[in-house]
This record gives sequence, structure tokens and C-alpha cells, in this order.
Amino acid sequence: MDPIVILFGLGVGILIGLTGIGGGSLMTPLLVLFAGIPPVVAIGTDLAYGAVTKTLGGWRHWRKGTVDLGVSVWLAVGSVPGALVGVWLLQRLHGAYGKSFEPALLASIAIALIIVAVTILGRALFMPRLVARERHSVEQTRRTKVAAVLIGAVLGLVLGITSVGSGALIGLALILVFQLTPHRVVGTDVFHAAILLWVAGLAHWVSGNVDFLLMGTILIGSLPGVVIGTMLIGQVSANVLRPALGCVLLASALGVLTKAGVEVPPAALIGVPLLVGLAAYVLLRTRVAPPPPEVEAVPA
Repeated sequence: MDPIVILFGLGVGILIGLTGIGGGSLMTPLLVLFAGIPPVVAIGTDLAYGAVTKTLGGWRHWRKGTVDLGVSVWLAVGSVPGALVGVWLLQRLHGAYGKSFEPALLASIAIALIIVAVTILGRALFMPRLVARERHSVEQTRRTKVAAVLIGAVLGLVLGITSVGSGALIGLALILVFQLTPHRVVGTDVFHAAILLWVAGLAHWVSGNVDFLLMGTILIGSLPGVVIGTMLIGQVSANVLRPALGCVLLASALGVLTKAGVEVPPAALIGVPLLVGLAAYVLLRTRVAPPPPEVEAVPA
């Protein structure tokens, strides 16, 4: 059991509980970069451990009332078959072309994550009128159901191939398409991911891509981490959680870039999101700071 892997599990577990993001987008690059795990095994093991971790997180969020059950179910209608097709496609492409197709796909995902991370940060910090449109729940119309199924199918396919999508990409859809409030984004994201990851993880297990000893080591850290994260979410305001989601997505993008073969310094994986988060914090503090008291003129 590697203590570093346990610490990775703890940190990512806290992020999953608090933001819904951090599984495949962060854990797989950490396993590849720092633990020397082969990418295919890292992806399969990541999905398998994530199924257990997000089941615990999803249950806790459901009890807190931060899950939009209707959106979760309709996303799963599309994402579950999409993930199965993704795992099957990964095996076929790996057998036919090796790994030559992966860098371009991962680079595209990373670019998309960066664009949307910047969009979310800009929306939270500079466009308060858009924030006002956020809603606690989504009306289950035919249009929203079809949108959820299509989004789930596409992102489930991406997850089956790359392990990215259960948190980062689904979270983006919940924010940009369904316009849920930040806390409902996190809860709905984690709850849906629990369903999706069990299917994808079992498919990778059948394909022989899961290292159960590594999975158990990660769970030692991630299960307490997700409990801590879900405990913290009720104490974090929406104004803080919005830019935090953007910063975590930025970290996810940097992590995915490393999977694509781009040399991102390990310090940048943590330092860049932290610096952006610090800048966002300073800006928010400046915006909400009370005006200085007026000094009354002293009569001559």
C-alpha cells in the first residue's frame, strides 16, 4: 500500500464530495504520473474505485436533498449504454491502432474543459445576471428529457474510453444546459456518476483493466475524503462554490493534458488552479466589501 496513493485518494475524495469533480479527471493522471500505473489499468481502476466512492457520496447528497433525481435518471438512460459502447470501442481501437488515437482525443477534451472553466469563472465573477437564472430543480418536459439522454450518451461514451466525464463533463452540462444551482449541480452529478461508474467499472473489470489492490489502496483515502467533502458542502456558500467549480475544472484540464502527452509540470497542476482561485477570492471579497465610512466635514 503506497501512502502517496492513499493521500491522492483522500484529496480527490474531498473534491468529489465538495464539487462532484475530481475522479477520472484528476486521479488517472496522478496514478500515471506519480505511481507509474499503465494508462489502461489506471483508467479501469479509476472507474472501479470511483463507483464505490461516488455511491457513498451520492447517498449522502441524496439525504441532504441536493439531488435532482429526474435529471439523474434521464442522464443515466443515455450514459449507461454510451459507457458500454465506449469501453467496447476502447478495446477495439486499442487492439487495432494501439494508443495512437488517444492523445488527440484527450487534447480535445482538455481544450474543451479549459474553455468551459473560463466560461464558468467569468460567469460567476463578471456576469451576475446569468447566475440569477440558476434554479433548484428542472421541469421534466420532453425537451429536457431528450437533452439529458443525448448528453448522457455522448459523455458516457467519452467516459468509457478515457475515464473523464463522470464529474467534470456532466457537471458542465448541469451548469450550462440545465442551469442548476451549484449545490444541486454537485449532488446530481455525484448521484448520477455512481450509477454510470458501476456500469463502466464492471465493463473494465470484465476486460481485465482493474487492479483491485490499487483500488483498495485508493479507497482507504477516498471514502473518508468524500465524507469530509459532503460535510463541508453545507458550510460553503454558492458564491464560493461557483468559482471553486471553475478552478477544479481548470485542474481537470491540466490533468487531462498530461494524459494527452503534454508535459505539464506537477507544480502547475496544483499551482495554477490555486492562483486562479486566489484571484477569484480577492475579486469576490473586493466586490462584497462594504464602502468606507464617509468622513463628516468639520465646520470651520
